[in-house]
Amino acid sequence: MFVMPIHDPAKPLAQCIDEDLELAVQCEGLGFHDFWVGEHHSSSVENIVMPELFLAKLLGLTQAIRIGPAPVCLQYHHPAHVAGRLAFLDHMSHGRLNVCFGPGAIPTDIEVFGAQASESGARVAESIDMIMRLWTGELPIDIEGRFWNVKMKDNLHPKFGVGHLHKPLQQPHPPIYVPSISRASAGLSKAAERGFRFISHHMIHASALHEQRKTYSRAATAAGRAVQPSDWVVSRNVFVADSTKEAKRLARGNSLGASIQYILDLTRATAPGGVAMWKRDHEQADSDCTLDYFMEDVVIAGDPDHVTERLLALREEIGNFGTLVLTAHDWDDRARWKESLRLFASEVAPALNKTIAAGGGGPASATST
Repeated sequence: MFVMPIHDPAKPLAQCIDEDLELAVQCEGLGFHDFWVGEHHSSSVENIVMPELFLAKLLGLTQAIRIGPAPVCLQYHHPAHVAGRLAFLDHMSHGRLNVCFGPGAIPTDIEVFGAQASESGARVAESIDMIMRLWTGELPIDIEGRFWNVKMKDNLHPKFGVGHLHKPLQQPHPPIYVPSISRASAGLSKAAERGFRFISHHMIHASALHEQRKTYSRAATAAGRAVQPSDWVVSRNVFVADSTKEAKRLARGNSLGASIQYILDLTRATAPGGVAMWKRDHEQADSDCTLDYFMEDVVIAGDPDHVTERLLALREEIGNFGTLVLTAHDWDDRARWKESLRLFASEVAPALNKTIAAGGGGPASATST
């Protein structure tokens, strides 16, 4: 499960947090494997400021579900701080931590931290390099970068334990993922070279998913890596109800449809490339990139059989991905959202995994969502 989150800004923040925690507990009870939480600092809609704090509380409410910030917005934080707090959280979780590294994209987040959107890629790359050296290297350390410096060499006092950096519990580090929206990007290729996994965005078209797989596979192969299904996580917006007609009607009118419309409007207002990233192809007109388009081509809503068929068709179209991640939405109707999740876990996921296993398509985890 991935919680951006997108909440109704009129809902009290404490209620939003409590509902997201309740969702996580329900996910573990239903057999979900992973729970991801986004980071946003200046939005009344996407309103979790530090996912690590949220996830630390979640550790006390769950027993086995893996947790992960998605992404840690690296351009806003000093690499030594990121490395230390994530290593600490890995120990707190007894090795249940996943990590997703990315830039962050809210314009006011970028502004308030004094970053520059044009430098996002370079900042993320430098930060990852420093974090990996902090996690795998030894002291003393002295790294001079373009954006940050990391130095610990002149005041080491091992006798007193002064001069120590925590290493993650999972060695050499927790599983590392990167988010992916573009059809092909240098960042995705670099991730493939380094053996990082990737999470495809929940609003991109199947044609873009297919291109991402090819980009990642080419780079991994060139680096001498064999690509595994577990390298690829695909996120989707899914809503399940007793009938397909009812599911589609509800999904369009509830917080799922509202979330799609919000992101679409925000993209039009703030993204340099406009809505191009969401199109099925280059020929699609901007005016055709509408909620109707998303509900027809991208969102998966229906009864359990219909949702299972759509997901199997998606996998056939784009290739063998290892994990499906569901995107969470505001509980504007608690009972219906909880029922949708129950139907997915009890009917869709078993049927999906059974069909995949019978077809010999490699490991998949429909409930690692």
